[in-house]
Amino acid sequence: MHFYNMIENLSKIQPITLFVDMDGVIASYDFGKKYDFDKKRPLFHHIEVLEKISHLEHVELYILSISPKEEHIKEKQYWLDQYASFFKDENRIILDKTKCSGLSSKEMKGEFLKQFQTENQIVVIDDDNAVLKYLHHILPDILLYQDSELVD
Repeated sequence: MHFYNMIENLSKIQPITLFVDMDGVIASYDFGKKYDFDKKRPLFHHIEVLEKISHLEHVELYILSISPKEEHIKEKQYWLDQYASFFKDENRIILDKTKCSGLSSKEMKGEFLKQFQTENQIVVIDDDNAVLKYLHHILPDILLYQDSELVD
């Protein structure tokens, strides 16, 4: 469990706030059926690693996901209740794209993270390279990881 060990060691140096994208990281993402959020196939290995991380003393675990419409937020919440309930309700950040004035998903995540207040080291896991590159550009002090880091 390379990623777990890395986060565990890092959290001994500084507390961590870890943001995890949902679609493509813990839930499969099928471009042909992109809006059936409550029926997505869980990526169990990734979920198991993150659940183990959720028990670390100095790590706060969050979902940071985008929803194309407000009604899909409930589907994502239902999915999390079914497969990843260790993500606390108050730590499930699901942003509604219809309320973000035409911002792209990467811009929405970037604006949220810019405004997030914490003394902790921020870590983000995402499957979208465009999101990771954008976040690196605007927030160079956060740590970014591709979802493939969850696989040993």
